[in-house]
Amino acid sequence: TLYYFIRLCLEKILLPCVLQSRTLSGADAINALRPFYFAVHPDFFGQHPKEREVNENSLKRLNGYLENLQKPGFRSFKPTRLTFYVREREQHSSNIQESFSASGFRAVSFTLQTRDLLSTVLDILNSCSLSTEHVQSLNVNPEPHKEARSTVNRPIKWDKTYYSFTGFKDPEEELEQAQRVETTLISWLDGNEASAVRKLKKSLPLRKELERLKFELSHQLQLSDIRWQRSWGIAHRCSQLHSLGRLVQQRPEVSKNVKGRTVVFTDRSGMSAAGHIMLGTMDVHHHWTKIFERLPNYCKLQKRLLLLEDRISQLLGGIQVIYVEELQPLLTLEEYYETLDSFYNRLRDSRLPFHPRSLRGLQMILESDRYTPSLHEFGHFMIPTVCDPATLQWFIFAKAQEARENLKRKEEMMITEKELIETSTEKLCLDRLYKEPSVSSAQMIDCCKRLLEESLPYLQGMHLCISHFYSVLQDGDLCIPWNWK
Repeated sequence: TLYYFIRLCLEKILLPCVLQSRTLSGADAINALRPFYFAVHPDFFGQHPKEREVNENSLKRLNGYLENLQKPGFRSFKPTRLTFYVREREQHSSNIQESFSASGFRAVSFTLQTRDLLSTVLDILNSCSLSTEHVQSLNVNPEPHKEARSTVNRPIKWDKTYYSFTGFKDPEEELEQAQRVETTLISWLDGNEASAVRKLKKSLPLRKELERLKFELSHQLQLSDIRWQRSWGIAHRCSQLHSLGRLVQQRPEVSKNVKGRTVVFTDRSGMSAAGHIMLGTMDVHHHWTKIFERLPNYCKLQKRLLLLEDRISQLLGGIQVIYVEELQPLLTLEEYYETLDSFYNRLRDSRLPFHPRSLRGLQMILESDRYTPSLHEFGHFMIPTVCDPATLQWFIFAKAQEARENLKRKEEMMITEKELIETSTEKLCLDRLYKEPSVSSAQMIDCCKRLLEESLPYLQGMHLCISHFYSVLQDGDLCIPWNWK
């Protein structure tokens, strides 16, 4: 007892010194998080598109957070709420495919608000109930939190002989093995074509039903379009359209203000930054009705938002502020207005010397989860909301000519991409060829050019999605990475 008392006292005194003497490097952080990456990597969620998409988006935000932690002198941190689906393992299985529980995964949510890599890594591992013991090999004290100081029931990092003797799978070895085995397009299609065909045939009646429901509702409400934020299955989409149809039948007055609008089924209800009606799939009809009733007020806020964009444009030499759904988080109108208002106040106070109309024809989007400005392949600037005004001015001046050249190439690239999609669809006898929003036009063009060089009879009549990994979706769509081998 005395030993543990002395140890706790020493930890309180020495721990700050240990943390100051050696900070965790980026490479160390990646090594420490390997069990976490293995548990949440999207490639292991091929049969669960919703969970895969959640993990993919959360990993992007997490990587951005870790990247910003490594920037010298950076002080402004915004708490980041993340959700991951973590793969669960059964304790007595020797087969990788059978080593998961019935559900296969569990949802874990946590908020990152730490200011150093070590604390962040430990928070992530602890939140996912993963061992932090291996962090000791980095010569950094892995237990800065009170709950991690307990010596009772501490997780153990077993020696390699333990896995050999018991038959349990070594997580690190599994990850290395998965990375070593390089999947080729032909070999993957050989093993998955039959499953995809079976699922596709089963989904065909539902696909026709979805098109019928979408057409009838769009015509009845005079909507511009009906979309879905996530890649929900066909059955889920039909169910959502049936729900909207019932609401319109019960409350016909809700259709009074929707003419020309786009309806997007998503995770929450409201109006999006792009002016689309968002219907939360977990909300009941009462919440949807409230959104339709508030449309006149949303329209007033939208006009104020457009005026704010014009004011920002005037301060930045005429550059146009745009919102690109495919490249930005799905923000509500209120959230986007607050982002614009905050950015406008920073600009107004800084009084940047941009010549009026000197940047007309250029475009920019605002991003709240980015800390350095960049230039997109399509020519628009991607500007952080917390960007230093002087840095912003220098970056725009330095990249203005390149931005104009990219904008000119944008039209050519869009035409080329469309033509290649049509040609590939026809040559490969596909029923549909499309891409995920995270796949760039340049990546899609490269992918289609290489597909046209191959003979792929497997793909006849299939729905092919160009993505970043291989998977067969629940309705038979084939997903392949754009840089397939």
